[in-house]
Amino acid sequence: FLDLEICRLKSCSLGMLDFFSPQGPLTFMCGHQRICLCPPLFVGRIWLDNVHCSGLERTLAQCESNGFGVSDCKHSEDVGVVCSQRRIAGFKFISTLTDNVESLNVQVEDVRIRAISSQRKRVPMTEGYLEVKDGGKWRQICDLEWTEMNSRVICGMYGFPGEKRYNTKVYKLLSKRRKKNYWGFGVNCTGNEASLHGCKLGHKVELRGNATCEKGLPVVVNCVPGRAFAPSHAQGFSKAYRVEQPLVRLRGGANIGEGRVEVLKNGEWGTVCDDSWNLEAATVVCRELGFGSAKEALAGGKLGQGMGPVHMNEVKCSGFEKSLTECYFNRDALGCSHEEDAAVRCNVPAMGFQNRLRLSGGRNPFEGRVEVLAEKNGSLVWGTVCSDSWGTIEATVVCRQLGLGFANNAFQETWYWPGDVSADDVVMSGVRCSGTEMTLAQCLHHGKHLDCPRGGGRFAAGVSCSETAPDLVLNAQVVEHTTYLEDRPMYILQCANEEHCLSSSAAAATSSSYRRLLRFSSQIHNNGLTDFRPRAAHNSWIWHECHRHYHSMEVFTHYDLLSFNGTKVAEGHKASFCLEDTQCEEGIEKRYECANFGQQGITVGCWDTYRHDIDCQWIDVTDVVPGDYIFQVVINPNFEVAESDYTNNVMKCRCRYDGHRIWMYNCYIVYFSSQLIEHFTCLIYTLGTTYTT
Repeated sequence: FLDLEICRLKSCSLGMLDFFSPQGPLTFMCGHQRICLCPPLFVGRIWLDNVHCSGLERTLAQCESNGFGVSDCKHSEDVGVVCSQRRIAGFKFISTLTDNVESLNVQVEDVRIRAISSQRKRVPMTEGYLEVKDGGKWRQICDLEWTEMNSRVICGMYGFPGEKRYNTKVYKLLSKRRKKNYWGFGVNCTGNEASLHGCKLGHKVELRGNATCEKGLPVVVNCVPGRAFAPSHAQGFSKAYRVEQPLVRLRGGANIGEGRVEVLKNGEWGTVCDDSWNLEAATVVCRELGFGSAKEALAGGKLGQGMGPVHMNEVKCSGFEKSLTECYFNRDALGCSHEEDAAVRCNVPAMGFQNRLRLSGGRNPFEGRVEVLAEKNGSLVWGTVCSDSWGTIEATVVCRQLGLGFANNAFQETWYWPGDVSADDVVMSGVRCSGTEMTLAQCLHHGKHLDCPRGGGRFAAGVSCSETAPDLVLNAQVVEHTTYLEDRPMYILQCANEEHCLSSSAAAATSSSYRRLLRFSSQIHNNGLTDFRPRAAHNSWIWHECHRHYHSMEVFTHYDLLSFNGTKVAEGHKASFCLEDTQCEEGIEKRYECANFGQQGITVGCWDTYRHDIDCQWIDVTDVVPGDYIFQVVINPNFEVAESDYTNNVMKCRCRYDGHRIWMYNCYIVYFSSQLIEHFTCLIYTLGTTYTT
């Protein structure tokens, strides 16, 4: 067996496993050299079975099991783990002097910012005494050797991008009145650590009761919140962090402050390759976007794969850059695929969002009736949410607020989930969300004057959440390269006419007349973390005799031709007559096939191609006059199926039609979808109804 320490001594790390089977070799990259191993994989004894651990054991051998060698398992049941880069509470500091673990076994159980009484009701809590828990007791740190870099690290741990000065007079007065209990050491941080456990231990402090730290005070930190968490816009983080024209964004994450890292270059969003991706680079991204330091730097497309170019590779940051675009990266490194897309999970402030919302009556913690804590007659009471107009977008906000991932389903009846009877009354109605809100309360909704004809109880809103979700993205280049015009006789368009795939003027057209069709292919990728499946159950799909296929969704895509002022001049629609895996990335097997009433869907890493020669894969432009237009495609337009990211469901192209030919150019994904804006703004339609946001 090849000794892997050879690679580690060369400062290399194991790369992507190319092949892994009992019979075949295991290959990986060590620097620029490919190394091949032929170990006896998946052979030999199975030592442990039915292992049960409390979590306090120091080794796996101390956990309960059948005993060593007692097993009825096969190697197909072998387990594995993925370790987090974030340590659990309780860690040893590194000595400043020796760079080794401190011989005194100095260990901190926890860290906190303790606000003074006048600030304890602030959310988020940004200022207070820094205290560490040592030996079960909370202790302060003497500020004689404390630096701004130390404060920067603490603020990053608690979800804030930076630190600022505080009013020392207030804390001097408070310090004189209270008894102090100092920790016996200082702390020495460089400022680019992701959390305090990466800092070194400072000098030892001589503990002399009240005389300890006579020339100083207990450490106080004051953090700057990101704009999304600031009590007001004016208190948001400084202009040093780029927010007006962001060059970096996160996509595909279930919760606030996590996602695939994407960078804007030459007007096009692209991903970052995970080669050399680490916590320093991830922290630069997090702070740039108004979060704290990074909890995790994720590799291997763990939060979904992007599309388009890979803009950055082998990124190296010091941790102090204002933007990821300021970090060094290898401009010549090629060959990265989207399987290597980098992602981050950032520390975010404790906002207490989950304390004002709960799911009740579900079979598991990820589902149930939505219950909200609201003020009623001067007191806080739990109540339900009116299910009128309740949909997937609203459910998405609920799941995010509770930290339960993505919305899987939105329910308008919850009689099968017996919630708390005392919470049956409706306390929130008219809820409409854009999908970007952090809490349900931030969505548009009725004020004190509730309006819910069906009432709460069995008709209250409900959700089911999931840790993963699909993500559909249209390949814009395929549309651009396959567009053409076809004049087709009406007598062979009868099926399409019955399914309303032609413009309204076709109803009066004779069978000998022709329709002019703008035809194109569309290739729809599932870049998410789970398969895209129709919402309707298999037995409720509708058979269409004319085309002899089943419709699993009423509308799957919208095709529109727009004028420059947004007026619709022609339209088409694509019923989901067949969702299947047309083609997949290498190594991924097709799972869905429409033949013989098969299961429909799109597997992760696969795509469904609607060829240009399929019925209804067009826009009827017979009545369109020559000119310049905008061509638009919207996937999953009614948000019928939950996705991890709806903002990439719209594609637009510039289109020029001269009456004989048509040109499609500058096709791109519209990430800030106009559909979401319309969904939000069209809600203000009921006169005399008060809405609150």
